[in-house]
Amino acid sequence: MTYCVAISVNDGLVLCSDSRTNAGPDMISTHSKMHIFKPAPGRLFTILTAGNLATTQAIISRIEHDLEDPDAKTNLATVTKMVEAARYVSRVNREEQAHAQASTASAGVDTSASLILGGQIAGGQPAIYLLYAAGNFITDSDENPFLQIGESKYGKPILDRILTRQTTLGDAARCVLVSMDSTIKSNATVGPPIEVLIYEKDSFDSDHFVRLGEDDHYLHQIRQRWNEALKSAFAELPQFEWEKRGHRSPSNVLSINPDVQK
Repeated sequence: MTYCVAISVNDGLVLCSDSRTNAGPDMISTHSKMHIFKPAPGRLFTILTAGNLATTQAIISRIEHDLEDPDAKTNLATVTKMVEAARYVSRVNREEQAHAQASTASAGVDTSASLILGGQIAGGQPAIYLLYAAGNFITDSDENPFLQIGESKYGKPILDRILTRQTTLGDAARCVLVSMDSTIKSNATVGPPIEVLIYEKDSFDSDHFVRLGEDDHYLHQIRQRWNEALKSAFAELPQFEWEKRGHRSPSNVLSINPDVQK
């Protein structure tokens, strides 16, 4: 399984992915699910991948091939808007899935893949898109300035509570790390190394990229501080009225007439 998330705030984008591709009883495999493209000055794209590994590798290889093909009419170097990039990557996704499905139809293998595309083209705003396996896509909104693919349920609560368009890039990055760590805590099929790209608006650079392994000191600090904060906050939750009185209230105890027990 996989967990990938992208956040869009006023100052830029934060994209994060785990690297675990298999978590069997006797083998754990990892592979990067974050792919960064800088095909020309004034443009940067990041693709996060989830689903069948062979399919997602074929998708990335196709995108790389199109960039090298002088006869390719559409690629990440020629699109003029982020929505055009989303249409292009969605088409590649759909076509590569169809090819994979045709090759493995008799085996009953799930060859589907979903992607998150994030980036910016000069003259436009940074944007993120969730590209579904069917080939359609959506973008984020002011109410939900983030997109997720893969094992999303465990890491969603903190995103819902913390993120707004006004969240700083630093806070958004810390939020996404807590979201990822919560998912890793609850699902063994998601695991480090964790890859995070913090993209500053109009920078067209990927210099704020970090890769955090299981023993990374900063990740350990994030995990420890969050655990301590949760326990402290839980301890401060208000008590029930019957707890404050030190015993159970008679009105809350079920009375049973011994004459009608049978």
